Amino acid sequence: MPQAYTNNHSPSVLQTYTWRDANNSAAYLLPHLRPHMNILDVGCGPGSITIDLARKVPQGHVVGVEYVSDPIDGARSLASSEGVTNVKFEVGDIHDLPFPENSFDVVHAHQVLQHIADPVQAFKEMRRVVKQGGIVAVQETIDSTRYPESEGLKAWSDLQDDMRQTKGNSTQLHVWARKAGFLVENMKKSTGSWCFSTPDEREYWGGAMEERVRSSGLAATAVREGLVSEKDLQQMAAAWRTWVEDEDGWLGFLHGQILCWK
Repeated sequence: MPQAYTNNHSPSVLQTYTWRDANNSAAYLLPHLRPHMNILDVGCGPGSITIDLARKVPQGHVVGVEYVSDPIDGARSLASSEGVTNVKFEVGDIHDLPFPENSFDVVHAHQVLQHIADPVQAFKEMRRVVKQGGIVAVQETIDSTRYPESEGLKAWSDLQDDMRQTKGNSTQLHVWARKAGFLVENMKKSTGSWCFSTPDEREYWGGAMEERVRSSGLAATAVREGLVSEKDLQQMAAAWRTWVEDEDGWLGFLHGQILCWK
């Protein structure tokens, strides 16, 4: 199955991931966790959410999988530095997970399906490895809004949309889940949000985006495929820096969330 993740795991990309934890990125799932549960975190990246989930299940165990090995050493080091021992990290493809049927109480994926080739197949695999009565939990960004808007920021947003290869969009989570075999009556759909508006928050997100424009796999691929020029990218990066330094700068994300019981 071909991969469709156009951002590599460069430092500029991982910088926007390490802020994420279970509280700010998986709050919709937390009320359903129990201390003894075994959890699979698919597309774990640098492991910040994975490790936090492990803290929530102290008598259980968490496995984080990523389709390439690039971020896994960092995730292991982070777990070790924070003294979290009930977690491990492996290489695995969401389209063909390397686990037997009925292996986990919970399977979690955060901002993964928007980057992959076949979301329905991903749901099928997550459903396969979760236990009967277990939960598959998925969160994906639906939309974002910024103030002030600019040509450079809009150009970056449009480029990201052009580079994503997923068929459909994240408002279809429930449709993908149904096609994968989940019953509609066994789904719980909701929304969540992020907001970045303080100087520190703008520097965190906008600064990371500025670096991502300059150095991520998406940017390099876009230039190679003739979608943008290096000059275009420099203008996009400058637009992010302008946004960071604007005291009125504000950025909000709306996420779609779904819990599916097997």
